[in-house]
Amino acid sequence: MKIIRTSIPEVVLLEPAVFGDSRGFFLETYSASKYKNVGIDADFVQDNHSRSGENILRGLHYQLKHPQGKLVRVARGRVFDVALDIRLGSKTFGMAVWAELSDENMRQLYVPPGFAHGFCVLSDYADFEYKCTDYYHPDDEGGISWNDPELNIPWPIKSPVLSDKDSKYFNLSDVSHANLPVFTA
Repeated sequence: MKIIRTSIPEVVLLEPAVFGDSRGFFLETYSASKYKNVGIDADFVQDNHSRSGENILRGLHYQLKHPQGKLVRVARGRVFDVALDIRLGSKTFGMAVWAELSDENMRQLYVPPGFAHGFCVLSDYADFEYKCTDYYHPDDEGGISWNDPELNIPWPIKSPVLSDKDSKYFNLSDVSHANLPVFTA
């Protein structure tokens, strides 16, 4: 597995080893011991799979009382994936990293607890899979506006299709500090 460090040390881009021939391919999408060896020592409790159409944008989501670390990948299609540090007191607060994830590059992104996460679909549709370190609690979910100009995220689509909920999120600077996670070393 190849590890690609990002500008936020806790966010890691991974390229699993892929073994292929004329019959197809094989890859491990997760192995606790291998991921622990590269610094991802997470207890994943829930696996999710979503399908979204082209130009759908989901996010930027987070949970405050039940923060979720996520190991994300694309099983089919192509997405632009974003992790945003919203941990008060973090040296990288307000910084985002992004990567293209696809069924061709088979990359994964580890998004630690305390980050907001989102993605947009660049192909006709995308099957997006992610492992989570805590369960989904809809009453605990918060979000940051996807197009907050202070974040400088270079979204590759300009007029995304958003859920009603995602269209109502505030810019990061307008979110009460009581509604943001606190960095812990």
